[in-house]
Amino acid sequence: MSYGDPNNPYGQPPQQPPAAPGYGYPQTPPGVPPQQGYGYPQQQPAYPGYPGGGGNMMQQSMPGLLVTARVFLFLISAVQILFAIIYLYVGAIASDAGDSGEDLGLTGMGEAGDAVAGIAIIGALIAAAFAALSITLGVKFSRGGQGVRITTVVYGALGGIVGLIGLFVGLDSGLATAIIGPLIWVTFAVIITIAPVVPSGTAWFNRPRY
Repeated sequence: MSYGDPNNPYGQPPQQPPAAPGYGYPQTPPGVPPQQGYGYPQQQPAYPGYPGGGGNMMQQSMPGLLVTARVFLFLISAVQILFAIIYLYVGAIASDAGDSGEDLGLTGMGEAGDAVAGIAIIGALIAAAFAALSITLGVKFSRGGQGVRITTVVYGALGGIVGLIGLFVGLDSGLATAIIGPLIWVTFAVIITIAPVVPSGTAWFNRPRY
């Protein structure tokens, strides 16, 4: 009995050649993994800092604590502008009072009025400069980097020190009206100081900008 006889019904069936791929099917060389077909969802590479990437998600909106600090900066700038106007008004009054005293023959009134007016003008310029700084920092929160972050922390810390001095003076006076203002000022300064330092604030100022 021969298994090689094709007419033998008990013999081993002949080996069939492997089916050839259909026309147009991409040929894959040996050792190369098969490629996914057209229309199959392709895996995208991971890029850190972008949604869907392997790194941190890029923040799209400002954290809430930074938004609060930004509002406080604008409120403080409004108060500083108000103080600048008051100082200018006081300086004008002092200058007019000194001139009136000189006209009435009061010796030294003119010099005293000019000195008070000069001090008031200097105070107005300082208040206006701080108001400009507060507004600039608040505006630059949206696009600013490490320079804005560090300046805001230093600015808030200095404002907190000034507020604490005023609070101690108010507590020593025993007047409730002398405590409320410095207490609010210290609260604003603390929020402005810690907002850029917490992880969410640090991530916001470290985010990539294009």
